Amino acid sequence: MHDLARFPRLELAQLPTPLQPLPRLSAMLGGPTIWIKRDDCTGLALGGNKTRKLEFLLGEAQQLEAELIVTFGALQSNHVRQTVAACALLGLPCEPILSRSVALNTANYTASGNVLLDRLMGATLHLAEPSEVQACYRALLARETRRVYAIPAGGSNPTGSLGYVLCAQEITAQAKALGIDFAAIIHATSSAGTQAGLIAGMANENKPMPVLGINVFEPDRGLIESRVLDLARAVAEKIASKPVTQAMVQLNHAHLGPGYGLPTDAMVQAVTLVARQAGLLLDPVYTGKAMAGLIAEVRAGRWGRDEHIIFLHTGGSPALFAYHETFA
Repeated sequence: MHDLARFPRLELAQLPTPLQPLPRLSAMLGGPTIWIKRDDCTGLALGGNKTRKLEFLLGEAQQLEAELIVTFGALQSNHVRQTVAACALLGLPCEPILSRSVALNTANYTASGNVLLDRLMGATLHLAEPSEVQACYRALLARETRRVYAIPAGGSNPTGSLGYVLCAQEITAQAKALGIDFAAIIHATSSAGTQAGLIAGMANENKPMPVLGINVFEPDRGLIESRVLDLARAVAEKIASKPVTQAMVQLNHAHLGPGYGLPTDAMVQAVTLVARQAGLLLDPVYTGKAMAGLIAEVRAGRWGRDEHIIFLHTGGSPALFAYHETFA
């Protein structure tokens, strides 16, 4: 276990988040017992995994006496919503740069969901084409006189990933209290910070759990595998953990579909199934595709009926309203 007390941190999240069984879903799939780690319950404007990262990122920003937070994401970014919420709580101005990186242009996608919440919480939004994001950022810096603290997309750098080192400790403690040896943690991987933090955090636990990321972002398999490995190693170095090896990076690439943020039939089926079997809301971009990956792995017999696995619910349900046409 790592002592993270030496890193500046703000208490923004409602922790620990619950770890709950999904008996009806487990029975329907006929595989292992599925548990859900409720990181959709972290608080801050409908919750999500980025709140854990923001505790360390905004702790560092406060230490550096930042006067303006700038961050990045797609138009319906869950990370941006949580960053805007945290800044509202702290009284920090926030100016996200949102990229039109998903080929959807419905009225719901461009104005509802996370975009609606960003505006409600007072963020100054900058919209840019993917190729113009860096130019937009440089122009903002050129005219800005306040001290700027920039948070990368997804909060995914070594500092932000500390939030998931802490989560690895939290899951380990919950597993010990339950007396269960979990066979795996499954979650959506995009900007790599969640998986990297979990891998680095688990490396020093007595009973490390394998971490399986479902790739929902990057069509280049080698690129995202390298991104997770490099970031996990950087986090391990930051916290003086045991070394991270290539074998620790497990990714499933079968559920990206036509691209990031674009719906798939399996995602729609997974979101609908979990809503009806567990009363839980997943999202179309991340957790829906991750659950589709989990379901496919269960049906392929990856885990036995007597095993237990954890699905990490990273949040994102506000995006359901942006994808109204997909589920109508």
